Amino acid sequence: MKQFFLFFYLLILIISSEVYSQSKVDADIEAALTNARKGVFWGLMNIPVKKAKLEKSLINNDMLIAKVKIAKELNGVKIESTGYNNTNEVTIVLYRSADSLIKDGYIKKGDLEIYSDEE
Repeated sequence: MKQFFLFFYLLILIISSEVYSQSKVDADIEAALTNARKGVFWGLMNIPVKKAKLEKSLINNDMLIAKVKIAKELNGVKIESTGYNNTNEVTIVLYRSADSLIKDGYIKKGDLEIYSDEE
């Protein structure tokens, strides 16, 4: 009977440590995802008018938060944001058409017509 309780106690200990580890990983990934979202919103607010591509790093409190790449595509833009938290990184790729960007107020009509592959 004593062995049964010892086995049961060890089993509960192992299961609880796995649950804690999984929740820690989930929290780290969620923080990286939040930072990637910040990069997407920064990218939407800073779509370049004259350049075809733009790359920036967002830094806060001496830590890299996100790397953002904005590329003009035919009739729209592609925003790629990689968010960081400790050793985790999460990448979000967002494609938006010029019509939806104008409708949502991110650009003015005619801003994306300066598209060029050479720039």
